[in-house]
Amino acid sequence: MIFDGKGFTLIESLLVLSIFMLLTSVTVFSVKPQFERTEKEEFMAMLESDLLFAQQYAISHQRELTVNLLGGNHYYYIRDRTDLPMVVERTFSNDIMILEGTFSLYFKITPSGIVSKFGSFYVQIGDRKYQVTLLIGKGRFYVAQG
Repeated sequence: MIFDGKGFTLIESLLVLSIFMLLTSVTVFSVKPQFERTEKEEFMAMLESDLLFAQQYAISHQRELTVNLLGGNHYYYIRDRTDLPMVVERTFSNDIMILEGTFSLYFKITPSGIVSKFGSFYVQIGDRKYQVTLLIGKGRFYVAQG
């Protein structure tokens, strides 16, 4: 090997390293708001899937389930019986509010999959407001952004 003294100086190496650090820090700060927005949007999909799961669970196990949405505590659960563990138990961000609509935030799903109450409740995520409507009859529901 022949050493000819060619290579990078300390200043050149530090310059390249500082540019790399600057680019990575800009990327990290731009990803955080995206994560928070995704977390909030994911909540509605999670709530919908939990309600569908509760209906399927009630039908397949032939049991009545209790759904309790505790909006002030940022928590909701779906329970089979008090002596059994909860079927679904979720906490959510403080930026998400569940508000009463035409009925209280407590209802039951019968063994045939029908909800005991029908009406609407609201979910407020930041500046967006969603209306979750439970229909009379077969226990169907839908979500509309309002």
